[in-house]
Amino acid sequence: MAADSTLIDNVVFDVGWVLVRLEYGPLLSCLARAGFTPSAMPELVAAIGLEAHERGEISGATLIDNLMALAPGPLDRAEVERCWMSMFQPVEAMLDLARSLAATHRVHLLSNVGELHWRQLIASFGLDQIGHGALPSFEARALKPDAAIYEEAERRFGLVAARTVFIDDLAANIAAARRRGWHGIQHVDPPTTIAALGDLGVRL
Repeated sequence: MAADSTLIDNVVFDVGWVLVRLEYGPLLSCLARAGFTPSAMPELVAAIGLEAHERGEISGATLIDNLMALAPGPLDRAEVERCWMSMFQPVEAMLDLARSLAATHRVHLLSNVGELHWRQLIASFGLDQIGHGALPSFEARALKPDAAIYEEAERRFGLVAARTVFIDDLAANIAAARRRGWHGIQHVDPPTTIAALGDLGVRL
């Protein structure tokens, strides 16, 4: 039996793999042309200090410096930055969902993202105009699933935990939200997420 729709006032969306997909091919091709082929994306992420960038601890310029330093051959800095910035593809059904819900609910974005990618997401998809506010991790100085970023979202957006649902693709991030009393939906695909919102009484 669905919950009373008035129980959910706030719908909080993750960005990566929820509102947008990530395509790493152009970046990896760029690096490969200069002689560097990482075995997997986690290797690349660790090598360039991406988490530090997403916590706001290192600048975008430093991140690109770190990326370029991985390749033994010459790289064009502008090309590397272009490849880094152009890895996003929209998930139109989820963007439409977020925009639609914003007419009846408070909608917010909560994402592990550095300032370089956040700037690109705004320019490409207008994410700063979706809903009622966003908290990128570089501003919060904390990454999901650290409790600090959820606490900052509660403070910044005036969220009441029991009246908030969080949509994220990673189980650990959903578990962290639930520990604070939020509802959580682990995103797999748009129909499954829409159905889960309906089970919570969120009218679409």
